[in-house]
Amino acid sequence: MSRSRDKHPSLRSKERPELALKRRHFLASGLSLTAAVTACSPPVDPQRYTQEDIDALAAQREREARQRGRGPFGEQRYQGYRGLASLPWFELDGDRQLVLVDESIPSAIDFHAHLGISVLFRPRLDLLARTERVIHLLDCDGVEPGCELDLDIYINGNFDEEALKGLGHNTLTQALWGNAKLRSHTIPNLLHEMHTMNVSHSVILPIKVGLPFGDHLTEDWRKAINDAGASQRLIAGLSVHHDDPTAIEQLHAHAATGARVIKLHPTVQQFYPDHPKLFPIYEAAQSLGLIAFFHGGRAGIEPEDRLRYALPRHYEGVLKNFPKLPVVLGHAGARDSEAMLELALRYDNAWLGLHGQSVTMLDRIIDATGGRRLLFGTDWPWYHIAATLAKILICTDSPSRRPLREALLRGNALELLPELTA
Repeated sequence: MSRSRDKHPSLRSKERPELALKRRHFLASGLSLTAAVTACSPPVDPQRYTQEDIDALAAQREREARQRGRGPFGEQRYQGYRGLASLPWFELDGDRQLVLVDESIPSAIDFHAHLGISVLFRPRLDLLARTERVIHLLDCDGVEPGCELDLDIYINGNFDEEALKGLGHNTLTQALWGNAKLRSHTIPNLLHEMHTMNVSHSVILPIKVGLPFGDHLTEDWRKAINDAGASQRLIAGLSVHHDDPTAIEQLHAHAATGARVIKLHPTVQQFYPDHPKLFPIYEAAQSLGLIAFFHGGRAGIEPEDRLRYALPRHYEGVLKNFPKLPVVLGHAGARDSEAMLELALRYDNAWLGLHGQSVTMLDRIIDATGGRRLLFGTDWPWYHIAATLAKILICTDSPSRRPLREALLRGNALELLPELTA
């Protein structure tokens, strides 16, 4: 099963301090989109984010770099998403597009997807257009051969300096005048990729950023999905911002349209998940029978002053105080996966989204949970659907694990959204 590839010359093989700094600058200026229009984050509470927390993130990076390729599945390096065709489940079609060809693989429900983000000045974006190909935000197939894709590290570890520079520009311009990548993150393109990867449904998660204007992803995406006639396959979620005095009213209004999943992003929206000001939102979501989907843990590329919000211990207050609210912890805690897994094992209402984890960590998560309350998710269009799908298939390729494939790809999601069986 192991596939080893020569390194692409432009790719980073280990963490470098100067690259980490560039990453923080990139996200500070681009991803959150709020740096230029909202006040800076308040001073860090030393009880909420300690030197021990900072050291733990650095230690995770060092440990991952040291252990990559030494886990139960050996080296898992490929040349781009197309390189995954060397695995037994995929092939390249006549247009050199990756296709899942193993008909024994259960159809999947992607619990973590997005569409093109056009906010602030809302540059023109036709969400109903089809383009020649999807240009993922991490576009591993933009060159030939494709960039190195290592499945045994946390996925954003595959960003090199050049990719991050382009990504920073992209995330900033999507709020100003748009770009080619953004224009490929459309409904027809997503549906096409879902078709090639045998994904039956995708849960579409908007983020209410907190901008002074042009902050309407929930409404824009729902309308586009309905206009495309795609509501049977694309499940439109919702988002509200905790500082908006009409947040509860908005939540009820969105739920009345059929929205079932609320996306909350502590590092983008700048809040501690266990802060009491969020409790009315959780209480309303619980009473409405919604599912709360959080970005969980530190990915390691956020602005330095945003890292503090997503530590696993800050989610315990939600899980403990709202036991009837299903809480999905996205990315299984990202680079804080060990602590997030421990937290999830303590609470029956905790679910782990699997996107981003290495095959070695995913293997540990499956062992610890027995495959229960784990959700397949891809974070499309940041990455190709196959990047996560391949990891699930690798980790369930043994006879003892094979029965878990359906649960991980589909069955667990149906426990939360049983209506998708129709």
